[in-house]
Amino acid sequence: MGLLRIMMPPKFQLLALLAFAVAMFFLENQIQKLEESRVKLERAIARHEVHEIEERHTQEGLREREAPLAAGSEDMVVIYNRVPKTASTSFTNIAYDLCGKNRYHVLHINTTKNNPVMSMQDQVRFVKNVTEWGEMKPAFYHGHVSFLDFTKFGVKKKPVYINVIRDPIERLVSYYYFLRFGDDYRPGLRRRKQGDKKTFDECVSAGGSDCAPEKLWLQIPFFCGHYSECWNVGSHWALEQAKYNLVNEYLLVGVTEELEDFVMMLEAALPRFFRGATELYKTGKKSHLRKTSEKKPPTKESSAKLQQSAIWKMENEFYEFALEQFQFVRAHAVREKDGELYLLAQNFFYEKIYPKN
Repeated sequence: MGLLRIMMPPKFQLLALLAFAVAMFFLENQIQKLEESRVKLERAIARHEVHEIEERHTQEGLREREAPLAAGSEDMVVIYNRVPKTASTSFTNIAYDLCGKNRYHVLHINTTKNNPVMSMQDQVRFVKNVTEWGEMKPAFYHGHVSFLDFTKFGVKKKPVYINVIRDPIERLVSYYYFLRFGDDYRPGLRRRKQGDKKTFDECVSAGGSDCAPEKLWLQIPFFCGHYSECWNVGSHWALEQAKYNLVNEYLLVGVTEELEDFVMMLEAALPRFFRGATELYKTGKKSHLRKTSEKKPPTKESSAKLQQSAIWKMENEFYEFALEQFQFVRAHAVREKDGELYLLAQNFFYEKIYPKN
C-alpha cells in the first residue's frame, strides 16, 4: 500500500480510499443482513418446532378424549372413603352410571355395623385385595371407612384417594333427619330412629345425645385414619394429622356445596374413570341425586349453641382448611364465564427436545 501511495497521484489515492471504504461498508451491510436472516431463520425454526409440539399435543388430547381406555391406567385403583351425609351416595351413583361405559369396576366396602375402623387382619386383607386383585382392575372402591395408609404395608403403588366433606353442622343436621325419615333413595327402608318426631332444634334445646357436639366429630377421624388418637374426640393431634393426610394423601377433596366443580375437576384429572361425569351431572337422568326427607334447617340459636363447643371449632377449622385447599386447586383449573364453568387448557409444553432423531 505504501508503494501505491508513492506511485499513485494524490487524486487517485483519494479515489482508491473512497472505493475501499464503500466496499467495506457494503460488505458490513451484507454481513448484517445475513445475520438478520440467520436470526429470522432460527426464530422460524423454533416457531415451527413449537407448532409441531402443540399439534402433537392437540392430536394426543383428541385421541385421549376419543379412546375408551387410557394407556397405563388399567391397574389404577381409586378409593373414595366416603363420609356419611356429604352427598356421598349421590357422587357414588355417578361412578356406577359410568362404570359400564368407561369399563372399570365399582366395589362397595360394606363393613359390619358401618364401623369405619378395620381390624388389623382386615386391613391386611383389604390392602392385599386392592393391590393384587387384578381381575377387578381398574377399580373404584367406596365405603364408610377411615383413611388407611398403604405405605405401612410395604406396597409399591398406592391407590388414589378422593373424598368430599361438608359444613359440619349441616352434615349433622342431615344425618339427624336421615336417621328418622330416611331419604328418597330407599324410601321404604326403616331407619334406626324412625318414629321420633323431635326436631333438631328441640333436640339441641333439650341437650339430646343425637345432636350433641360430640356427634360433630366425624370428618376429622375419617381423614386422620386408623390411629387410636384419631378417634379421641377433640384431639388436636388428630386435627393436624387429618390436615396432613388431606394435603399429602388425597388427589382431590371436594365440598358438598360445590359438587359440580368437584366432578368437573375429577373428569379432567381422571378421565379413565370420570369421562362424561360432568355432562351426566348437568343433564343426565339425575340418578345420582339424593335428598334427605323432612329435613328442617336449624335456627340461628341452635347453630350458635353448637358453635360454642371446642369440637365444632376444630371440625369447622378442618372444613375451612379443606375448602381453602379445594378453592386453591379450582382457581388454577377452572374459570367461570356467563354462569358456566370451563376447564383451563393445558398451559405448558415441551421444547428443546434432544436428541432430534
